Amino acid sequence: MPQAVSVIMRSFNEAWAIGTTIQQVYSQDFDGEIELIVIDSGSTDGSIAIIRDAKPAKLIEIPLGTYVPGVVLNQGAREASHDWLVYLNADATPVGKNWLTQLLRAGLDCTDFGAAFSCQIPRPDCRAVFAHDYDRCFGPQRESRTWPHFFSMVSCVTHRSVLDKHPIREDLQYAEDDEWTRRLAGNGLQIVYADDSVVVHSHNYTLRQSYKRAFGDAMAMAATSSTHPRDVNYHYFVLIGFFRDAIRDVKWCLKNQRITGISHSLAVRLAQRLGRRDGHHAGWEFYQRD
Repeated sequence: MPQAVSVIMRSFNEAWAIGTTIQQVYSQDFDGEIELIVIDSGSTDGSIAIIRDAKPAKLIEIPLGTYVPGVVLNQGAREASHDWLVYLNADATPVGKNWLTQLLRAGLDCTDFGAAFSCQIPRPDCRAVFAHDYDRCFGPQRESRTWPHFFSMVSCVTHRSVLDKHPIREDLQYAEDDEWTRRLAGNGLQIVYADDSVVVHSHNYTLRQSYKRAFGDAMAMAATSSTHPRDVNYHYFVLIGFFRDAIRDVKWCLKNQRITGISHSLAVRLAQRLGRRDGHHAGWEFYQRD
């Protein structure tokens, strides 16, 4: 186990969660030094006062509206004093006292280590459609184990030697973690799921937010995707894909006694499908793919 780690936390208007998250970081059963670096993107909800009261090693404030994920993540690594780098969102609250050691152990036990990421469980108020997604990604029978690639930057660890050689792209506003870890895997490095390292984290996106997030992720991933826009169309990708999503959601809601969430799930899935279709086309054009 390393003697010291740097925890790099991104923050923006998360006063409702950041105090508890920082408290849990400092309460970890870890014998070494925990250097906490918080990068805040112009919070106006009282977050700054909470952060200062917690006395992190560094608080870096960047102007509102200038946040770019890769820029902030790489900056945090440069500011860190230690080689083991943990990224943790301000609203991702560690569960128990072993979140950090289990996350680090996943990296230490791995040859050709690239990055490891924690299990995420939704908050009690998480709406059915999003709770289903967390189950698919992180649940006991998670579908993500069969996907070609899956990773989340919300709670993860890497080593400075990895970032020095493979920095995070700074021209993507979304999906920077997906692109980065696909690139790591393409260079022979391992991406590890630390299922015993757990954080509580979820969002109840509106329909507009669901569309926007799906659009942004798809636009960013179009930078390297081999899927031509003609294959991300309305009749197959949107409509048929929506019906498949809907059937899966209905089955999950019935199984988990979340029947009242079915109608909302359908609306969210349609918004996501339209967002991914539009984002892929916009990204293909933006990155000037042939």
